[in-house]
Amino acid sequence: MLIERQQLSQLVERLREPRRFIQVVAGPRQVGRTTLARQAAETCGLPWRYASADEPTLRGPEWLAQQWEAARLECGGAGALLVLDEVQKISGWSEAVKALWDEDSRRALPLRVVILGSAPLLVRHGLTESLAGRFEILRLPHWSALEMRQAFGWSVEQSIFYGGYPGSAALVDDFPRWARYILDVLVETTISRDVLLLTRVDKPALLRRLFELGCRHSCQELSFNKILGQLQDAGNTSTLAHYLDLLRGAGVLTGLPKYAGAEHRRRAASPKFLVYNTALLTAPAGSPLEDTCADGQTWGRLVESAVGAHLANAEAVGDCELFYWRDGHHEVDFVVRSPAGLSAIEVKSSRRRDRLPGMAAFMAAFPSARRLLVGADGISIKDFLLQPVTHWLSR
Repeated sequence: MLIERQQLSQLVERLREPRRFIQVVAGPRQVGRTTLARQAAETCGLPWRYASADEPTLRGPEWLAQQWEAARLECGGAGALLVLDEVQKISGWSEAVKALWDEDSRRALPLRVVILGSAPLLVRHGLTESLAGRFEILRLPHWSALEMRQAFGWSVEQSIFYGGYPGSAALVDDFPRWARYILDVLVETTISRDVLLLTRVDKPALLRRLFELGCRHSCQELSFNKILGQLQDAGNTSTLAHYLDLLRGAGVLTGLPKYAGAEHRRRAASPKFLVYNTALLTAPAGSPLEDTCADGQTWGRLVESAVGAHLANAEAVGDCELFYWRDGHHEVDFVVRSPAGLSAIEVKSSRRRDRLPGMAAFMAAFPSARRLLVGADGISIKDFLLQPVTHWLSR
């Protein structure tokens, strides 16, 4: 069961507009890209065709041309719709799409096209170069706590622990089975098909270990040199930075840069690792919800990761930029830059009124910033996670 995400109406409106653009629906695996496209196809009123290139071996441009021609045959006066899933896995796909799209434009064929895939990987394989001026991107983040509540009746605590993969919701009553689903169906498929199949990775074992360490240390600052000390297949820091970019592009793990006044200082600082979906942290840990809640330190780190994932998914759709901040022993969990200004966010999972020396130091350095406390006697964690990030940034 999937709810209608807010992007559905936006996609339907785009498909009904007189002007034609290639609609790129981008997002990580298992967030409802295919379902959204099918719902839009059924709603927009056009005859439509769906084809997927998500196969163990890469398809070629000939297959793409065959699907395109079949959709052309459906075109009447109002046009037709072609939905191409995982198209970035086709060798030379962007050049083939450009040629076919331009041919339809010359012939005044009203064919509409929706491409499904991961935005960073699509861009890396020629989207902006070959299709400039011909496409629009609609970004889908991981499911929020509000969407999981609406679809499955979950509490915020369940969303913090089980994350935002709707396909896993039916398995949460059997924790070992749920964890195997996350690791085998989502993690392994993402790494083997969305990263290793599409991109040259000279040391796949190193990439996998980086992913494991990054998830284990979510919401912790780690230098690449320190990580190299924990890996048998060392590589170098440039290799690790590149692999982290690939994992970010697949929508599973990111490294937050340090917020500083100078760009070169941000690049030189160690990243703060953060999962985009807390299921990637809890499934490998192996402890069910009850045990995790009972461990105050573990639950606190999970809550911070859930708040961070909420912010990171807002960044992924273009609502803001996300950083962390540290100066000596002073630190702030998250720094958010948006059109509304600069905001410093501190997360406290307990009700204790702790002093916040890091926040005070940040405000002294950046006095125009807004300060937000999530948890303790500030904004409740429940309220923060049940509202879009833009709601808090604009207040």
